[in-house]
Amino acid sequence: MAGLIKKIFGDGNQRQLNRLQKKVDQIEELEIDISKLSDAGLQEKTNEFKQRYENGEDLDSLLVEAYAVVREAAKRVLGMRPFQTQLMGAIALHEGNIAEMKTGEGKTLASTMPAYLNAISGKGVHIITVNEYLADRDAKEMGELFHFLGLTVGLNGNGLTKEEKKEAYLCDITYGTNNEYGFDYLRDNMVLYKDQMVQRPLNYAIIDEVDSILIDEARTPLIISGSAKKSASLYQQANSFVGTLNREGDYTYDEKTKGVQLTEEGINKAERYFSIENLFDLNNVSLTHHINQALKAHVSMHRDTDYVVQDEEVVIVDQFTGRLMKGRRYSDGLHQAIEAKEGLQIQNESMTLASITFQNFFRMYNKLAGMTGTAKTEEEEFRNIYNMDVLAIPTNKPIVREDRADLIYKSMQGKFQAVVEEIKERYEAGQPVLVGTVAVETSELISQLLKKAGVKHNVLNAKNHYREAEIIENAGQRGSVTIATNMAGRGTDIKLGEGVKELGGLAVIGTERHESRRIDNQLRGRSGRQGDPGLTQFYLSMEDELMRRFGSDNLKNMMERLGMDDSQPIESKMVSRAVESAQKRVEGNNFDARKTVLSYDDVLREQREIIYKQRFDVIDSDKNLREIIENMILSTVTRVVATHTGDDDDSNWDYKAILEFVHGSLLDYEDIKEEDLKGKDPEEMNELIMDKVRGRYDEKEQELTEEQMREFEKVILLRTVDSKWMDHIDQMDQLRQGIHLRAYGQNDPLREYQMEGFAMFEAMVENIEEEVSKYIMKAQIRDNLQRQEVVKDTQAVSGSQEDKKKTNKPYVKKSNVGRNDPCPCGSGKKYKNCHGK
Repeated sequence: MAGLIKKIFGDGNQRQLNRLQKKVDQIEELEIDISKLSDAGLQEKTNEFKQRYENGEDLDSLLVEAYAVVREAAKRVLGMRPFQTQLMGAIALHEGNIAEMKTGEGKTLASTMPAYLNAISGKGVHIITVNEYLADRDAKEMGELFHFLGLTVGLNGNGLTKEEKKEAYLCDITYGTNNEYGFDYLRDNMVLYKDQMVQRPLNYAIIDEVDSILIDEARTPLIISGSAKKSASLYQQANSFVGTLNREGDYTYDEKTKGVQLTEEGINKAERYFSIENLFDLNNVSLTHHINQALKAHVSMHRDTDYVVQDEEVVIVDQFTGRLMKGRRYSDGLHQAIEAKEGLQIQNESMTLASITFQNFFRMYNKLAGMTGTAKTEEEEFRNIYNMDVLAIPTNKPIVREDRADLIYKSMQGKFQAVVEEIKERYEAGQPVLVGTVAVETSELISQLLKKAGVKHNVLNAKNHYREAEIIENAGQRGSVTIATNMAGRGTDIKLGEGVKELGGLAVIGTERHESRRIDNQLRGRSGRQGDPGLTQFYLSMEDELMRRFGSDNLKNMMERLGMDDSQPIESKMVSRAVESAQKRVEGNNFDARKTVLSYDDVLREQREIIYKQRFDVIDSDKNLREIIENMILSTVTRVVATHTGDDDDSNWDYKAILEFVHGSLLDYEDIKEEDLKGKDPEEMNELIMDKVRGRYDEKEQELTEEQMREFEKVILLRTVDSKWMDHIDQMDQLRQGIHLRAYGQNDPLREYQMEGFAMFEAMVENIEEEVSKYIMKAQIRDNLQRQEVVKDTQAVSGSQEDKKKTNKPYVKKSNVGRNDPCPCGSGKKYKNCHGK
C-alpha cells in the first residue's frame, strides 16, 4: 500500500530534496564571483546584508548570497569547503526543520550557514549541544569563521557570573548546553531587577543531536529548588504566642471563608510579645505570615477532622472521602504550623521554586531547528509537538558499510561468549572494534570477559565529559577496542587510523537491541562515515529484555527441539522483523507517555506564562502601578462583600464580618462604621470602601517621594507574587503525583488536573490580591526599601521532583540516638524507622 501511495504521489522527502537542490544550484553559481572578492570585500558583505535586512529584505531572500559567502569564508579560514549535501542540510535548518545527516557528514559546518544568516537580524542565535565539551569545541573552531565575517561569538557555560552570561547572550551567536539555556530562563524569571536578566527574547535555536534533547530528555524537568526561609524556631514562637490569645477580643474567625484575623488588640499583643513597633512593617512580613498560619492551625484546623497524627507525623484527611492522604503536605507553612501546634518535629522541606520541561522551553523560540544522524523514526513526534519536519539528507559519498543480519542465540551466556570471540579475532587482526551496550552493567560484564581473554580495551559508561570525547575520537585507531553505552560520545566523529581501511574499517558490535530503533541506528552510524568501509553486527539472545517482553518463548522452544546449543546462532529475517515490530510498539508507548507529560505540563505552562509576563511587566515598568494595585484591592473587597451579602434578605447580611476584614486589612477603625454600610447595596458598599482606600492611598503618596512610592509598590508586588507562585508550584506538584488515582473512580485524571489546577491558580491569584492589598494599605513605608529574594541558596537540578524530595542529607551518627527519637538525618521520621533500621 505504501509503495502504491509513493508511486501516485511521489516520495515527500525526495520532493523536498529536489526543491532544496534548486537553491543549492543557485549558491553554486555564485561561487566564481564570490571567490574573486578579497578578504576585506568578503567581510564587508556582512554589513551589506545587515543594511539590506534593515531596509526590509527578509532573510529568505538573502539566503543564497549569504550561504555563498559563508562557504567561501569556510574555505579560507577553516580549509573546508561545504559539500552540496551540507548546503541542503543548512537550508533545511534555516527553514525551521530537522536535517537528518549521517555521522561524519559535517553537521557542525552545515550549522554555520543558518547561524550566520539568522544572526544578521541582530536578534541572536543559540546553538545548543548535549555537553559542554562540544559547546566549547564548536565555539572555538567555528568561532574563527564567524569572527572573520565580523560576528561575535559567546560561550554560555556553567559557573559563569551574571555579567559574563549577559555578555555571552548579547553576542550574535551563542553556544551552550540545553540545561544551561533552560536554567537561565528560569533564573531570569526570578530576578528582582531587569538588569539582572541575562537572556534576550528567545529568537532562533539550532539543536545539535536534536533527538537526544527533544525526545530522550523531553520528560526530564529542569528544577530550581531552595530551602524556604521558614525556620522551626519562628513556627514555635508563633505557636506559643497564639496560645496566649483569647477568642473574644484578640482575633476574629469567619466560618464561611475559614479566615482568621487578628483584631486591633491582637495586633497590639503581637507587637508587645515580639518587641516590635509595627507588625505590618516590611521587615516583619515573615513574622506576620507565621502568626497567621499558627492562628489557622489553632482555630480552623481540627485534629481528627482535618488531619490526624500518626507515627508522630501530621497526615491530611481528605475532606470528601475521609481517607488519609499520606505523603501530602499543606502548603504555605500551614503544615509546619500544625506540627508546632501538636508538639512534633518541624520538617523544613526544600521547595521547588521554578520548573520547566525541555518540550515547553524549546517551543518558546520564534524558530527552532535541529540536526542529528537519526530522527526519521520519530518524525511524527517532531511534527506534532514541535511543528518541525524531518528531511533525510543524502550522504556526500555512497555508504559502503556492511550491515549484517542479527545473530540470535538461545541464552545470554552463549551470546556474550560469541561476542568476546568475535572481538578477540578482530583485535588480533588489528581491526578497531566499537562495542555498543544498552546498560552500564553489560559494559562491565563484557569488560571482565575481555580481560580474561587478554584483550586491551577502554570502557566508556559514565556521563559526558572531556575524557569521553577523547576515547571516542581514538576508537578508530588500529587495534583499538572500545566498550560504550549506545549514547556515549554523541557528536564526536570516529576517524579511521592509518591502515585501518585495508582491514575493513571500524567494526561495530551491538550486544542487544535498544527499545528505540533510533538508538540502534545511531550506533550503526558510527561506522562507514564519508564512504569509509565498515561493518555492523547485532548479537541477540532469547533472554534479552526486548525479546522476553515480546514473546520469544516459542522460538526458544523451537531452538531446543531442533537440538541447537548455545554456540549455534540463527539468522532469521522473521525474528529481525519481530524485533523491529516490538521496537515500533515500544516507541509508540514512549511517544504516548511523552505526550501525556506534555499535556500535564501545558497546564502549568499557561499559568507560568501569565505569572512571568506580569512579573516582567512589574520589573520593566517605570510607570505608576497604583491602578493595578487599586484593581487588586477592589477585586478583594468585592469578593468579601459578595460572600457576606449573598442572602436576598439584607437583614441576614453580615456587616460585622465585612468590617472585621476592612479594619484588619485595609483601613483604621474610625474610617468606616457599621452604620455607614447599612442601607447600601453591595455595589455601593464596594464604592464607599474604595473611596476611603483611595483617600488613604493619597495620604501614603504624600508621605514619600514619587520614586519611593513606586519602589514600595514593586517591593510588595514582587515579594507577594514570588512567595505565592512558589507555593503554588509545590501544590501543583503534589496534585500531579496523586491525580492518576482518580482513574479508579472513572474520572479522566488529565481533565481533573486541569480543573483543579485552574481552581488552585484562581485561589492563588485571590491570595496575591488579598496580601498585596493588606501590605500596601497597612505597611509602614521606610526610606531604605529593598527588594528581597523570597528564597536563597537555590539549586539547579535536572531530574524529577519526586526524586528530589525523597533525598535526605547524609549524616554522621555522633551520639547514641534513642530508637523513638527523631532521626538525625532530618527526615522527620523516628530513628528506628529511618537510619536505625
